[in-house]
Amino acid sequence: MIQYQEFTSEMLEEIKEIYRQEGWNAYLNDDGALKRAFDQSLWLFGAFEGSRLVGFVRCVGDGEHILMVQDLIVERSHQKQGIGSRLFRTAWERYQNVRSFLVVTDMEDPVDNHFYQSFCMKPISANGMICYMR
Repeated sequence: MIQYQEFTSEMLEEIKEIYRQEGWNAYLNDDGALKRAFDQSLWLFGAFEGSRLVGFVRCVGDGEHILMVQDLIVERSHQKQGIGSRLFRTAWERYQNVRSFLVVTDMEDPVDNHFYQSFCMKPISANGMICYMR
């Protein structure tokens, strides 16, 4: 049975293992930077099977005017079980009054795009805006 709760960067090895399994290798180059990123995140919420972390959502921002879901990830063996939806829905509800609730994903990923659209999210351009990044 999956349990959901907040967690901390103390689970760094479990966090790295989930990233590793899913090929999110950019996070794996610097343990210190990864720990600092998690320590400075606004909110960390995980899915646990027993004491083992199997997925999580990580939110950054101020929690009032802006919130970005930086990571939503579930290890492969636990995908397609509603865990990602539960994690995202919990963040969605927790921060329902935040003016700008953002997610960045690949334009060409039909699964991710369908997932976020199922929450009535729209591309930023649909709001007459553009986003820039480096």
